[in-house]
Amino acid sequence: MTEAERRIIAAQGYVELGLFDEARVELSPLPAEMHSRVDVIEITLLCLMGGHRWAEALTLATRLCSQEPMEPGGFIHAAFCLHELGRTAEAVDVLSRGPATLRAKPVYYYNMGCYNACLGHLDKSLSYLKRAFEMDGELRQHARRDRDLDCLRAQLESHHA
Repeated sequence: MTEAERRIIAAQGYVELGLFDEARVELSPLPAEMHSRVDVIEITLLCLMGGHRWAEALTLATRLCSQEPMEPGGFIHAAFCLHELGRTAEAVDVLSRGPATLRAKPVYYYNMGCYNACLGHLDKSLSYLKRAFEMDGELRQHARRDRDLDCLRAQLESHHA
């Protein structure tokens, strides 16, 4: 294993532990050309998101979307950043125009549910959330604490969406 590979693996581990500063320290000595690798971009993107640096993260997420247009990750991250920047309608648009591979991800339906709730499209939101919960029951727990879904709290509790 090369030193660069070791650094990338270490950075991934730090990201999984939520240690974003440590992850960035591991990546910083990498040669410039390695910073354009998809895995390094994604780690850096997750670090920026972890630090709530949404505008910078959006730039990298958009780059991931263009470098890997058939991969769902960039689109999910880009939409999340847009939502955090208060551009929720654009977030819905990004996910709607993303690759078909997104539709296999429970997080797609969950995030669409959250974004639609924030936009006041409550029926649409509940429909997306129902699909997300069918695909991944653990998301129901997350929904109970998600501030984006406060407007649907009663429906989520009583109907078990």
